[in-house]
Amino acid sequence: MNSILIIVFAPLLAAIIAGLGGRLMGHTAAKVLTTGALFLACGLSWPIFLSFIGGDAQASVTPVLTWVQSGDMSFDWALRVDTLTAIMLVVITTVSALVHLYSWGYMEEDPDQSRFFAYLSLFTFAMLMLVTANNLVQMFFGWEGVGLASYLLIGFWYKKPSANAAAIKAFVVNRVGDLGFMLGIFGTFLVFQTTSIPEILAAASAMQGSTITFMGARWDTMTIICLLLFVGAMGKSAQLGLHTWLPDAMEGPTPVSALIHAATMVTAGVFMVCRLSPMFEAAPDALAVVTVVGAATCFFAATIGTTQWDIKRVIAYSTCSQLGYMFFAAGVGAYGAAMFHLFTHAFFKALLFLGAGSVIHAMHHEQDMRYYGGLRKQIPVTFWAMMFGTLAITGVGVYHLGAGFAGFWSKDAILEVAYASAGEYSSLAFWLGTIAALLTSFYSWRLMFLTFWGKPRWIESEHIQHAVHHGHDEPDEANPASQEDAGHDVTHAVPDPKHGDGTGGYHPHESPIAMLIPLLVLSIGAIFAGQVFHDAFLDQPGFWNGSIAYNEHLMHAMHEVPTLVKYAALIVMVLGFVGAWYAYIRNTSVPRQTAEQLGPVYRFVLNKWYFDELYNFIFVKPAFWLGRIFWKKGDEGTIDRFGPNGVAWVVSQGSGFAKKVQSGYLTSYALIMLLGLVAAITWVLF
Repeated sequence: MNSILIIVFAPLLAAIIAGLGGRLMGHTAAKVLTTGALFLACGLSWPIFLSFIGGDAQASVTPVLTWVQSGDMSFDWALRVDTLTAIMLVVITTVSALVHLYSWGYMEEDPDQSRFFAYLSLFTFAMLMLVTANNLVQMFFGWEGVGLASYLLIGFWYKKPSANAAAIKAFVVNRVGDLGFMLGIFGTFLVFQTTSIPEILAAASAMQGSTITFMGARWDTMTIICLLLFVGAMGKSAQLGLHTWLPDAMEGPTPVSALIHAATMVTAGVFMVCRLSPMFEAAPDALAVVTVVGAATCFFAATIGTTQWDIKRVIAYSTCSQLGYMFFAAGVGAYGAAMFHLFTHAFFKALLFLGAGSVIHAMHHEQDMRYYGGLRKQIPVTFWAMMFGTLAITGVGVYHLGAGFAGFWSKDAILEVAYASAGEYSSLAFWLGTIAALLTSFYSWRLMFLTFWGKPRWIESEHIQHAVHHGHDEPDEANPASQEDAGHDVTHAVPDPKHGDGTGGYHPHESPIAMLIPLLVLSIGAIFAGQVFHDAFLDQPGFWNGSIAYNEHLMHAMHEVPTLVKYAALIVMVLGFVGAWYAYIRNTSVPRQTAEQLGPVYRFVLNKWYFDELYNFIFVKPAFWLGRIFWKKGDEGTIDRFGPNGVAWVVSQGSGFAKKVQSGYLTSYALIMLLGLVAAITWVLF
């Protein structure tokens, strides 16, 4: 059997068996089946990827079945494998396999383990279907599949109201983006008369400059189509405006966060833009929008990350920011650099999320960093794993030594290519990206210092002790010190601990081996992925083999930028590190003083630029008001009143009258018959 069929359908088969037969086969068998299927897919994906690295492979299409034949539209369900697909295959299957293994330890006590592992495998199948799509309809099938699976996983602990709300929010916000994606697909078919991706891309350049009627006006054809497609990418990849679902997705179990943020859902938008890059190249105005939105998201999310206390939310906003880097790289025409950052980001972001899960596991599911401190000696393996992830995301490396962690090679490449690009908004992207790199360094080291250095604040924390002595019905449920809690002083870098017995009776412990092995493997990727693969992604046009639009001139120009530009990311990384060290180690009164001095600015950033409140005012409240109008005035006041309720009233009144007529006396019946006879004769005569 063709290996790509096994890679794609093994997770689906495992998900079906584990999901439907989990109770019969037991948790262990379900976990073995789903995890084994993913490791099999991973083992088959790496040789495919390495064959493209070596230049030995060519793009191929494996037909599965004839799917749709309707008039002029016909397409098969087929699996396309080229360089772009091969990259996504290793990213998805590697991270998913490790997340499956990690979940053996993290979800060990959950009574619904079989269902959880089935959802994970279903999620992976949907993403694999998306990246192997040979036509836009098949891509949309996978696109909606990851949306469904994310809803199921984010709301996995469905007894928690917050988890249900987060799942609904993710589903609804993504429907907004998906409407744009659907319109883009409709427009593409209208213009190109096909949904076949290779045929569309081959004809895209010929459509540059043409116009189309849309909403009563003439527009540039490729611009309007690409903007609609990009709306879909904004929803899936949580770009500014459609980003609000991503931080709330932390309500799901931590392995879900790692899978969504590192390898599946949020990378779908970046992949789609790169897959359709010849279309975007024919729409310069659309590329400008991609650049601006990506740069703005990059900066916006980084500012919020500096104020969050929940360890998972900090990393979630980090994901949002890093996705912004990928998009503005694509916007300036460096699709290879965008995919390279997607590739390296998968390793260090999965590492950071799973490392955070290990910390949360050690701290009995407490997620507020103000109740951490001094953990590096308690959980040393987790500490070093998160250290490697932090060194990678902050871009530690030295250009002239040719050595650095994964993020150094990919993020620096994006900043360099933005500087070298002649695009209209490239300079804006470079400067916003550089400032975001400074903020990324600050909040990443802030996370490390609050978690692993300083006074062990968990010793006397009543929050932790209550969790230990009373337990939780579900993981991740307790977060009593979140910044949303009314009356809590969020300006302190650490809480004022309640005095206990000096030890608290609780000591953090290292995670089980099933959780540590993925951390070790991902650490290798965070250290070496950029070093090993940067030449192939950035300097070898033959590696891409036409799977993306490759601007060789731009990729050459990025190596000619001034030395100061090459060291910009390193300089701001050091500044961010020093700032975080001074504020959270050297002088811990600085955060509170800074928050008080900044006042409204601090509260503005702390409250996530008030996007949730704004959307609640503009969309949610009017929707509820309109719903009540239709419910009370329309449904109950009109339809029910004159419909079923009105008919019931007429019947009730008529039956009451008829009951009075039915007296039971013969004389009454005779009188009624006589009156009826007189009325009938009168009708006939007149």
